[in-house]
Amino acid sequence: MSKKMTSGVAFVLGGARSGKSVFAEQIIIDSGLHPVYVATAQVWDEEMRARVDTHRARRDMRWQTVEEPNDLEAVIATEAIQGRALLVDCLTLWVTNLMLAEAVMADRFASLVAALRKAEGLIVLVSNEVGLGIVPDNKMARDFRDHAGLLHQDIAAMADQVHFVTAGLPMKLKG
Repeated sequence: MSKKMTSGVAFVLGGARSGKSVFAEQIIIDSGLHPVYVATAQVWDEEMRARVDTHRARRDMRWQTVEEPNDLEAVIATEAIQGRALLVDCLTLWVTNLMLAEAVMADRFASLVAALRKAEGLIVLVSNEVGLGIVPDNKMARDFRDHAGLLHQDIAAMADQVHFVTAGLPMKLKG
């Protein structure tokens, strides 16, 4: 990895089980700041519970956890202060939550970017790259892919660093 980050925004993209969360967690630990894990997941079934448990098991007692499936902007406004490093995992789950809540996506994306620009400390955002596969066969899935792609462009444009992780190997795209 490159020079350690202690402030700013890093964006970590990758596919499912690519190693993106582990890589993002290491950025947070390397910062030496107080680690705060911001979880956007909602547990709807046992399979999702197992995924959440796997993530929790990797984190030691240093980590503070904030669970917020929808109001990510408010969490960033409150928790992103000097001396802290926030790991937001993940933006695609947040997009799903917003879609289920029938939110106005463009407004929420702009609100998130504004909150990130005002934030202090370090923020590392994790998201699934969903635009590399086939075109989905239904409107909801296409809308999800499109929303995620637009959000990713907004975040990548304002982030200080952008990384793409595949097969556990990070590639620096920006910064």
